[in-house]
Amino acid sequence: MKPRDNRAWFLLLPAGLIMLVVGVVPLVAVFNYSFHDIFTLQDLHWVGSDWYREIVRSPRFHGSLGRSLLFSAVVLSVQLPLGIAIALKLTRMKHGRTLVIMLLALPLVVPWNMIPMMWLNLIRPTGLVGQAFASLAIPFDYKFNAIHTWVVLVVMDTWHWLGLVVILSFAGLSGISPAFYRAAAIDGATSWAVFRHIQLPKISGVLSIAILLRFVDSFMIYTEAFRINAGGPNFATMFLSLDLGEEINSFTYGAAAARSMVYFLLVISAAWTFRTIMDRRKGALQEINS
Repeated sequence: MKPRDNRAWFLLLPAGLIMLVVGVVPLVAVFNYSFHDIFTLQDLHWVGSDWYREIVRSPRFHGSLGRSLLFSAVVLSVQLPLGIAIALKLTRMKHGRTLVIMLLALPLVVPWNMIPMMWLNLIRPTGLVGQAFASLAIPFDYKFNAIHTWVVLVVMDTWHWLGLVVILSFAGLSGISPAFYRAAAIDGATSWAVFRHIQLPKISGVLSIAILLRFVDSFMIYTEAFRINAGGPNFATMFLSLDLGEEINSFTYGAAAARSMVYFLLVISAAWTFRTIMDRRKGALQEINS
């Protein structure tokens, strides 16, 4: 038997070196700084795990974590069903599907720092939406009403990222063989039965990608929340990322490093848990099919 030639792996060395420089080295540096009280980079004082103990015992951290998880849960509960519903409608359209997909994909290319500015121009009293609310006598105050601020953030995030869920769902639905639909039609299956037993299982793979991407991104929201109301009113939208930003802006770099490591571990743990659940589900499906 001819020995396997693995020299092609050397082609990955440049990418590996880049990841080492831009990813691993900064992470190690931040991890080291998280055990120090930093006045300057030349004046470090060892404090051990004090920053970590202070963070995990802080009611402020618990509140920010709860708000971040709640925001991710709300975003997923809105965007996933809506994205799947739109994708199902697109599969039934005979004309104009490309145009609809292009329109839904346009917000994905808008720079993040421009999105809150666009929405602020819409919802302020002189903006289009603000004037519409005023003419309809609908009270709307995103600056001092927490519910209104949350509504703005969820709607804005949905406008920005719904296209991703639609595109992934539509791609998964387009890959389903027509033979499944013909068999369902012969059996007299309802539309709900077709979705429950054919479409949803077939697109579960792409949906898992959409869920993971949207959870991580919504959990890390910063620019949009900061520009809309800077964590207000009364800390109602003070997410973990905004807490970290405040630590950095106050020049408490040791505490900020520890907070960023806790934040990093939360995201990695969520991604690992999600991946483990999906792998077990995939293994169970393979056992059933075999």
